[in-house]
Amino acid sequence: MDKTININIAGTLFQIDDEAYRILRDYLQAINNRFKNVQGGHETIDDIEYRIAEIFQSQKGLAGAISKENVEAMISIIGKPEDFDHYEQEASSTNYTSPRKRMYRNPDDSIISGVCGGIGAYLNSDPVLFRILFVISACFGIGFFVYIALWIALPSATSDSKKREMYGDAYNSVRTQTLQADGTFTTNYHTTSKIGNAFNEIFRAIGRVLYIILRVFLIIIGIVLVLTGFLFILSYIMIFVFKYPGTFSFDSSGFNLINFRDFLNYIVTPAASPWIIILASVTLLLPMLALIYWGVKMIFWFKAKDGILSLIALVLWVMALTALAIIMFNEGMSFAKTANATTNTILNTSSDTLYVTTDRKISQLKYQKQFTLPHEEYSVFINEEKRELFIRPNLTVESSNDKRSGFELRKRSSGLTDVDAMKKIEGFDFNCSVKGDTLSFDEYFTLPAGQRWAADNININLYLPTGKILKLVNNPKIMFHSIFRNDFDENLESSWESGNSLWVMTDEGLKPVNETSERSK
Repeated sequence: MDKTININIAGTLFQIDDEAYRILRDYLQAINNRFKNVQGGHETIDDIEYRIAEIFQSQKGLAGAISKENVEAMISIIGKPEDFDHYEQEASSTNYTSPRKRMYRNPDDSIISGVCGGIGAYLNSDPVLFRILFVISACFGIGFFVYIALWIALPSATSDSKKREMYGDAYNSVRTQTLQADGTFTTNYHTTSKIGNAFNEIFRAIGRVLYIILRVFLIIIGIVLVLTGFLFILSYIMIFVFKYPGTFSFDSSGFNLINFRDFLNYIVTPAASPWIIILASVTLLLPMLALIYWGVKMIFWFKAKDGILSLIALVLWVMALTALAIIMFNEGMSFAKTANATTNTILNTSSDTLYVTTDRKISQLKYQKQFTLPHEEYSVFINEEKRELFIRPNLTVESSNDKRSGFELRKRSSGLTDVDAMKKIEGFDFNCSVKGDTLSFDEYFTLPAGQRWAADNININLYLPTGKILKLVNNPKIMFHSIFRNDFDENLESSWESGNSLWVMTDEGLKPVNETSERSK
């Protein structure tokens, strides 16, 4: 077995075979002869030795023995001594300096992140002084934010070349290596005095406590992020994939909400509907997946090379959001203009009672789904088989400014232009007529086949003078919330539920006749 020799190259200990040692010795001697009498030659020799140490570390690390082949490979990388002849001509006019110092975070002298250790190494000072300074300034709030900023801004000196840049000329004086029993070497950096080491132990104890508090805090945040993302994705799948639940209740009157995918086909063009669903899914789910991923990283505190994956996800999300915004903008242009058509009619009734009845009733409709806004003020009924929409109008009863009765019929729709919106209004199928003392209208109106929903609506504003009696024929329950939406209370609802369909206009609004009679007594 060949004999091995321990040598020190640029402050790093290596084991080297006897034959390889002779070749390396001759090579270093030749390099030394080339530069020893040249201005700045000693710095050049040190740089070459640093480079040799880096090459040997990349080949064998600190555990294996350097062989003849390793030395020959190193010489082929750096070059033979005669290849450095040009340095002799340039040395007289060139000022050789040591590598430029840079500031890093020092992982070998770290309490929390190595910021103070890096500053101390860069300034050739005891890091304890800077730790004390940061603790004092943190009490005033400034030091904490400065420390966090430096933690983010400064890279960590993880390689030997970065540590040389950090320590500069003091690199060899603070760096020592110890041979372990298993044949490996450990590197130590001594930049602190004995008193400083005592302070460091105190800071390390405080740092451990702060680290535990920080980890608990991050774990709690991570759990919240994971649960938020998971519950959102689960809700999204249940609602938009399995369409469950189909109904949400907010109050006693009920609030029915059909699935978004079902109603989307009646709002946008058929070609845009699947793209909106896909892009909306990507736009909503990608951030939730990111929340789950970052929450898991906070909980288990692991590092991963996820920069490229995160960038791809961000680009994909931006592209999906942009495409969705463009499609929604184009589809929204069909709602750009809103038109209203209003008709006012005076009711010349000879009786003190006005009768209100309905012709086509919602109870006679065949529909599969219903879209209802709160308090049943606006409802859309959908017949999916024939792709028909039925919309319920609103009825409002108010006191008239004069002694005459009348009603206002206001139709509203939206379109690409004012003309387009008016054409949609003209296509409404709705009957409203007056015969003697009776006002009749449909409980719903329909849109032409194939016409998309455009927030279409019909309002019937009925004006009655004080003392005028209103008789609701057959007590149509469908009209209740429309009539009393501006003056809703439990007494009116109770009176309606009891079957009272006779009402009178008073100075306080519409009241049941029996209540008014009891007050007159």
